[in-house]
Amino acid sequence: MRIVLLVDMDYFFAACEEVRNPSIKDKPVVVGADPKNGYGRGVVSTCNYIARSYGIRSGMPISIAYRLKRDAIFLRVDEPYYESVSAKIMALLRNFADKFEQVSIDEAFLDISNRVKSYEEAYEYAKKIKDSIYANFSLPCSIGIGQNKLIAKMACEAAKPNGIKLVREEEAKRFLEPLQLEKLYGVGKKSAERLKELGFKTIGDIAKANKQLLINEFGSFGLEIYEHANGIDNEEVFEENEIKSIGREHTFEHDIDEGERIKNEILSLADEVASEVNKSCFYFKRVTLKIRYEGFDEHLHTYSLGYYTQDVEKLKRVAIMLFEQNNTGEKVRKIGLRVSNLIKGRGQKRINEYF
Repeated sequence: MRIVLLVDMDYFFAACEEVRNPSIKDKPVVVGADPKNGYGRGVVSTCNYIARSYGIRSGMPISIAYRLKRDAIFLRVDEPYYESVSAKIMALLRNFADKFEQVSIDEAFLDISNRVKSYEEAYEYAKKIKDSIYANFSLPCSIGIGQNKLIAKMACEAAKPNGIKLVREEEAKRFLEPLQLEKLYGVGKKSAERLKELGFKTIGDIAKANKQLLINEFGSFGLEIYEHANGIDNEEVFEENEIKSIGREHTFEHDIDEGERIKNEILSLADEVASEVNKSCFYFKRVTLKIRYEGFDEHLHTYSLGYYTQDVEKLKRVAIMLFEQNNTGEKVRKIGLRVSNLIKGRGQKRINEYF
């Protein structure tokens, strides 16, 4: 029996600030760009749940956040501090896992299949992890438990804030069935809109769909949508520091908000990355786009493919999709593109041998 956890630190940046300065704990806290009395040009990186009760959200222009709650505690992003706390948390989590994969500064997958004998034990094990994090760092987290990374991820979303959600293997399809399309991991705003145009309303509708219809509409991504809607995800939990990555970055001479120019640079970076991937005989499975805005707010957006590939056109499509789905419209200072979860090919080995 395979059991995977996703541990996600709740409102991590703001929670770290609350630990550093307990006097702000019961106040609305917003971490991001300087609001400049409502004229700031950056965005909200994260905020605590008190701030969210006023309508403030991550990715929101900081000027709007300021108008929603002028007397909130607005703090600038302190990346070195958050990274130092994250490193300690991840070191602790590694000790709880058979396999460990850090996916962002505040999230990690843990494969605990050899550490527990049942889902009931897994739930108690998750409580132990949660208690250990709080005892050591005074920080809240949410944990999702499932038979694979997909279910663990979506269970974790359901567990927020500060909870634990267990979805047994036999419960997975029933858990997914009533959820909105946008809740399905990997489905962005545009994909959800197209699915709605095709007549789908819930994840359960996709699970019952004609698989070929989705493939005809979305290509290989359609197969991934279908499998995810049915709770299928065979991707292993990988130890990230064992997996190489290849990336390129570009800093604009002046901060820009011209979408087409930014996209052209992303396409150029994709060509450079793909060239290095092919030259080194690698195949990649994960794509990460980095966007640094003018206020030095930096956001990482990741998409995992359902297969390994060297296809530069696929890389370009995914990179542009990540930009279109996540761009805030603010001026961009730097753009970066990286591929990871690499495997090494031997000679002219065909990619379908890796399926």
